[in-house]
Amino acid sequence: MKVLIIRFSSIGDIILTTPVIRSLKKQLGAEVHFLTKKRFQAVLEANPYIDHLHTIDKKVKEVLPILKTEQFDLVVDLHKNLRSFQVKRGLGVKSVAFDKINLEKWLLVNLKINRLPNKHIVDRNLEILAELGVKNDGQGLDYFIPPESEVDIPTFFSRFPSINQHLHIQEGKEIAYIAFVIGAAHATKRLPLSKVIGICKKISLPVILLGGPAEAEAGDFIVEKSGKHVINACGQLKLNESASVVRQSFQVITHDTGLMHMAAAFEKSIISLWGNTIPEFGMYPYYPQGIDKNHSIEVKGLGCRPCSKIGFKKCPKGHFKCMEDIPEEEVVKWIDINH
Repeated sequence: MKVLIIRFSSIGDIILTTPVIRSLKKQLGAEVHFLTKKRFQAVLEANPYIDHLHTIDKKVKEVLPILKTEQFDLVVDLHKNLRSFQVKRGLGVKSVAFDKINLEKWLLVNLKINRLPNKHIVDRNLEILAELGVKNDGQGLDYFIPPESEVDIPTFFSRFPSINQHLHIQEGKEIAYIAFVIGAAHATKRLPLSKVIGICKKISLPVILLGGPAEAEAGDFIVEKSGKHVINACGQLKLNESASVVRQSFQVITHDTGLMHMAAAFEKSIISLWGNTIPEFGMYPYYPQGIDKNHSIEVKGLGCRPCSKIGFKKCPKGHFKCMEDIPEEEVVKWIDINH
């Protein structure tokens, strides 16, 4: 059986498809192909359950001629947009598609009517394969780091002499640190810098700030105001290097973003911070069966929340209470409990 899975973006959504990839390979022995955008290739490039990774920059026509030669038996559409429709129409083979429950999300965002299924998106992804006999194996998410992308943490810390002296880090000793993911695609998913600084000041362990180049300047400001125990790695690491830093961390503090799902794949203890989005959308950290190391922190009872299923550049109401009112002490308390 030859199967094409489609998920074009983004980091977190792609990671959430990994149980489908693994199940098709291990339970059905399928030849698994995956189609995504080229800029997200690193998320899946080391996944051993994928036989061939196809990518596009923007348009389906870039890859459709090659896909037609593969003669797939089934297309598993986990994106369900115009591009995935174009692929399915072009291939003309049997397909199954994931229900994005957009109506239910619209009702909750706009009318505050909650008809969301009490089910994680991973479980809903797997349900569309039930007729093939695929079952949830309970093994959670996968994330595979290429060996060349692994970060040697003692060497990484040695680049920052001030933190070594401040925390008395000894050469060759294992370092317990907090990975703080300060980035997110939308501003309304991110804590204000003052809150990040307040949390960092209250943490006794070393803190590594993670994010992309867009967060580099903010990271410098946080380090300046927080103290010598904080390192700004935003924009300095490639995606899989950031994954390695997450994997080796003691604990992860993160917004609702891709590295949150990466941390869950590594079964890390997570403190997840929720602003305009809510865990009930079904995209909270997903662990193997019987494991739950996530503590979600959110401001409940706000009549304006959720204000979007994705996010905005700024708070539509102007007050940004969903993030401004998150208690810093609550975040730090969960670090102290686990340390």
